[in-house]
Amino acid sequence: MSRGPFVPQPGEVALRMDVIATARAMNAAGINRGKSGNVSVRLAHAGFDGFLVTPTGMPYDDLEPDDVVAMSLAGGAQGTREPSSEWRFHRDIYVHRPEAQAVVHTHAPFATTLACLDRGIPAFHYMVAVAGGDDIRCAPYATFGTQALSDHALAALAGRDACLLAHHGMIALGRSLAAALALAVEVETLAEMYWRALQIGEPARLSGAEMTTVLAKFTTYGQPRQRR
Repeated sequence: MSRGPFVPQPGEVALRMDVIATARAMNAAGINRGKSGNVSVRLAHAGFDGFLVTPTGMPYDDLEPDDVVAMSLAGGAQGTREPSSEWRFHRDIYVHRPEAQAVVHTHAPFATTLACLDRGIPAFHYMVAVAGGDDIRCAPYATFGTQALSDHALAALAGRDACLLAHHGMIALGRSLAAALALAVEVETLAEMYWRALQIGEPARLSGAEMTTVLAKFTTYGQPRQRR
């Protein structure tokens, strides 16, 4: 991995603080614990196209803006810290999903429990559509930090904004850090509900036709954006 000096651009320090705040928020929300997981946000300015990502193996409460690592889409890193060991799937998501502006990866307890059983989340509840499809897939297992894991994650994310990672955790992406974090919370909520239902038995699933209807309704769900 090539390395370069840390040269923050105007407005970048605030974005670095947002990355740190998001990492702390996922722990506060109970969807992550300790130093596990990682957070990134797309960063582009004159002469640079890449992303900011949390450093590897550092407590989130101890992070300062300079600790967040800037990485180019070519894999070069800027700064004194080593980037998250999972920088490859962050990089590949930004390369292959141009609409993605932020990525949250957590070891959320219920999502990870399902992932350790090689289970995704089927259409047992209509809110599964919040991730963009009629299920939330579980990517096959690969060693953390490897290109194989990134390749599996990209395949599981095809047509989706979230996926589980077998024997590992989950990934959620969004058009902002807040959106990616909110989706991660929603996926963990669905994972918990599905896990609880499984204690009684396999729940019935909504039909493909119903999920198509729900997905269409989601395109106009929520408050319309105000005109400026």
